[in-house]
Amino acid sequence: MALTALDPRTALVVIDLQAGIVAAPVTPYPASEVVARSVDLAEAFRARDLPVVLLRVAFAADGADAVPGRTEAPRAGGTRPEGWDVVVDELAGHPGDITVTKHNWGAFHGTDLDVQLRRRGVTQIVLTGIATSIGVESTARAAHEHGYHVTRATDAMSDMDAEAHRGSVERIFPRLGETGTTTEVLELLAKTHN
Repeated sequence: MALTALDPRTALVVIDLQAGIVAAPVTPYPASEVVARSVDLAEAFRARDLPVVLLRVAFAADGADAVPGRTEAPRAGGTRPEGWDVVVDELAGHPGDITVTKHNWGAFHGTDLDVQLRRRGVTQIVLTGIATSIGVESTARAAHEHGYHVTRATDAMSDMDAEAHRGSVERIFPRLGETGTTTEVLELLAKTHN
């Protein structure tokens, strides 16, 4: 589906671009490109006084706030290195940005993200981040269920698994909203938010 519109109150929501996650190998785009494209979008949103939300995932040292339940996949264990959950320097340090800490894959459950967006009159979000099939897709699903218009900048996200990325982009995302490239989002933003 082609990108058709950006609402007057659209927010950029950046998923998990933090030290410990951008250090992992991802595909199809290297983390450095995902960060660079997210920075381009963040700068354009800030220039138009549109909200930029930086999501980070973090857990207590004892893991007590991690998602419970049995899974077939092994869970990452042990203590994370210091600074693992710090938003990358390229995106951090802008006083007007909203930073939300999550303890789940998705950004809505157990956080104040919905309140932060609604109080600012946001009706649409543009998503970027890592990992496409985990944090980005979970957040896109919840945003859709919360009634937001959802757009994904598909070249500003990546995954640890190429098939998982492709499955999200080709099969799931078209059912949740619209997709476009970073350039397409920036061009539409320039046309509609001067």
